[in-house]
Amino acid sequence: MAKLLIVDDEQRIREMIKKYAVFEGHQVYEAADGFTAVQMAEENNYDIIIMDVMMPDLDGFSAVKAIRKIKQTPVIMLSARGEEYDKIHGFEVGVDDYVVKPFSVKELMMRIQAILSRGKEQTETSNVVSFEGLTIDYTARIVTVNGQRVEMSPKEYELLFFMAKNKNIALSRDRLLSEVWGYDYYGDDRTLDTHIKLLRKSLGEYQKFIVTVRGVGYRFEA
Repeated sequence: MAKLLIVDDEQRIREMIKKYAVFEGHQVYEAADGFTAVQMAEENNYDIIIMDVMMPDLDGFSAVKAIRKIKQTPVIMLSARGEEYDKIHGFEVGVDDYVVKPFSVKELMMRIQAILSRGKEQTETSNVVSFEGLTIDYTARIVTVNGQRVEMSPKEYELLFFMAKNKNIALSRDRLLSEVWGYDYYGDDRTLDTHIKLLRKSLGEYQKFIVTVRGVGYRFEA
């Protein structure tokens, strides 16, 4: 059983998600606005947060940004807008996944389960690797570039870790989506390209390690 916080100003949406989540055995808490969500996240620990973007007073992006200052709770963002800019902005502030309304609640539950399952699997022993001036600490989830710590979104970390652990292997787009997102991805596969762009930007001069394999996907070449 996991503790879920559902944040949406539409009661109908909250009740719909809650119905499925409770059926699957999860404990559900609700917030109707961003300010309440931030306060609840400060005072309690949740396993995952489902956050709507468009809300009065404090929007979802701002709420996630505030929560990220104190907690690294996984967040799935809900939005009626599917523009690439909104997705990129969401991933930059630390969103783990992005679902466009209207959505299938069953698919949302699959995404929730995938994130929860990955959290349970991250119990590996300490392992630190370096590639020139790029250092990756898998256990502490710390990446440094020339001695300076780099702040990345959760998905950037997971994408880099998986690619580095499989260095010099051409990884297909389908495999990257399956391994990093943890489910059969039904949405726009540009999500992967967006994260690759963000990851390359974060790595600075060491973005050279992320190589595009035409017609296949990507490879961490070092």
